[in-house]
Amino acid sequence: MEKTLKTILVTLVVIVVALGSFAGGFVTGHLTPAGLLSSQNEQPIVVAPTVSPEQQAATPADLQTLFKPFWEAWNLVHENYVDQPVDDVALMRGAIKGMMEALGDEHSSFMDPESFQQANAELSGEYEGIGAFVDTTTEYLTITSPMPDSPAERAGLQAGDQVIAIDGEDMTGVNAELARRKVLGPAGSTVHLTISREGKADALEFDVVREKIVMKSASGKMLENGIAYVQVTTFGDKTTPELLAALKDILAQNPGGLILDLRNNGGGYLSTSVDVTSQFLSDGVVLYEQYGDGARTTYEVERGGLATDIPMVVLINEGTASASEIVAGALQDYGRATLVGVTSYGKGSVQNWIPLSEDQGAVRITIAKWLTPDERTIHQVGLTPDVVVEMTEDDYKANRDPQLDKAVEVLMDLVVPAAKN
Repeated sequence: MEKTLKTILVTLVVIVVALGSFAGGFVTGHLTPAGLLSSQNEQPIVVAPTVSPEQQAATPADLQTLFKPFWEAWNLVHENYVDQPVDDVALMRGAIKGMMEALGDEHSSFMDPESFQQANAELSGEYEGIGAFVDTTTEYLTITSPMPDSPAERAGLQAGDQVIAIDGEDMTGVNAELARRKVLGPAGSTVHLTISREGKADALEFDVVREKIVMKSASGKMLENGIAYVQVTTFGDKTTPELLAALKDILAQNPGGLILDLRNNGGGYLSTSVDVTSQFLSDGVVLYEQYGDGARTTYEVERGGLATDIPMVVLINEGTASASEIVAGALQDYGRATLVGVTSYGKGSVQNWIPLSEDQGAVRITIAKWLTPDERTIHQVGLTPDVVVEMTEDDYKANRDPQLDKAVEVLMDLVVPAAKN
């Protein structure tokens, strides 16, 4: 068994290294000074670390020196750790995780098989959870809005609620994205959420029964005054056909202007962002993808968009990130749309999700940074809206949307003069 697991580990390591990851992360991430003591009564034990001939032979010749400390540490754990047997799969995954963390890039990471499966499920428009839009850029995971008729809404969760504990586990200091994953789970299971709500002195407790959530990634409707409203919540497998269907439906009603809502859209596939942008531009560049070696890939508009002339406003906020920033940035650069809201998240990098063999998860690697058509970089900066409008906690509680109200106002100023001419 150990021999098999070691072989798997070597194979996975070589695959990841071949894909361009920083192999030195294994060394820098896991070496510690020899002889560190946990109490004054203990004495350091001098051990001569060894690497077995099998391990040496299994490691590619040009990496044997580099990986010698890794195999020494592996063997020392198996020979000396107090609780035996150790979990070789957990050690292997921990090694890959440490390597990805050593890159120092918050967007490059290791996903275990369960996380990888769930991430793919969400991009397909179906997942199992409580059914709520959330903000992961805050100190605690924050509910931005429960989905209509979702477990979250039926349980009584509200916009602005902060998740301070999950199943009794304190979320203080825990990355909000990790907290989000903890809320997800099999349909029919129950998650206990401890909530901090503004105006309430004590924490609130909720038991929410998870369900299979089927969510449209693009939808549209007509507002008052002949304004069309289209919301895109993610850039996944079904976004393009759902957007096309929504646009065909609302454009048939001859709207005078269109609002594209990209608030709290955390992104998705780059190719889908090109598809979406192309519905609103007749030609031009959507984005430039800039690689570390100076090479550049240009993504151009796909001709034949359905809504290339209609007056337009795009709504963005601090949850607008990645692929949604690509769309908003391109439309802003060409003067095609007015951006309303607050500064976007600022994720101007491109990641590849590369599955590992034997269904052992995937590595998410930043391969490039992207630039808007005007060659602006928004990484860690974000897009600045043309019209700044904040959303307060009171707005959420009162179910007010001043950002949408302002978008309608801006459009009416554009549509009415045009109608008079």
